[in-house]
Amino acid sequence: MAVISVRNLTKTYHVGEVAVHALRGVSLEIEKGEFVAVVGPSGSGKSTLMHILGCLDSPTSGEYFLDGADVSHLSDDELSEVRNHKIGFVFQGFNLLPRTSALENVELPLLYNAGSLSATERRRRAMEALAAVGLRDRAEHHPNQLSGGQQQRVAIARALMNRPSILLADEPTGNLDSRTSIEVLDIFQSLREERGITIVLITHEPSVAEYGSRIVAFKDGRIVSDTPNLRQRVARGELAEMPIAREDA
Repeated sequence: MAVISVRNLTKTYHVGEVAVHALRGVSLEIEKGEFVAVVGPSGSGKSTLMHILGCLDSPTSGEYFLDGADVSHLSDDELSEVRNHKIGFVFQGFNLLPRTSALENVELPLLYNAGSLSATERRRRAMEALAAVGLRDRAEHHPNQLSGGQQQRVAIARALMNRPSILLADEPTGNLDSRTSIEVLDIFQSLREERGITIVLITHEPSVAEYGSRIVAFKDGRIVSDTPNLRQRVARGELAEMPIAREDA
């Protein structure tokens, strides 16, 4: 059974008297452990789809099944519960608290959603998440002491804190240079391979989409192609062939 299944999704926004059709009958299934790259130009509907998949928004019509349960028409509180237990988010902007250490930034989801955990357990889990992204030794650094790539890795660690089965990434390499982008994509590939996490990555860059195991292309609110990526780029292999940067990005 697919972990994500959407059927004939539409989403219409109204700007004054103008109806904007962001999604026009989108149907898609994603199996557990897939790394799906959703690619398309700005305004093609890919970010609208991510908001619906992440239970941040509801469709105008159509159905969305998550782990077999229909979440298309849940209340805001019910959608919040689904997000807290199943889904992690990574965005283009790192959204870190500037006066808070990397460790404390990563702990935040547990403060909001699992208040019964002890401070010791929260810290242990946060350190475990930072270690997973190669930043255990930067736990006490503040965002202004970290490079852009390191800040994005902190954001990924934070997204892992509730141990989600699905990770949604919206333009996660948009603010990063080429090498640092590959390092972030290596983390996504490793999370899929080692933890079985389902990755859905939104991007407008075809070169970034090539790291996914499957590429879904959007245009004008519709899926125009959906193909397995038989020539998937392997980030770790590319990093091994690149010169080592002077700074750990």
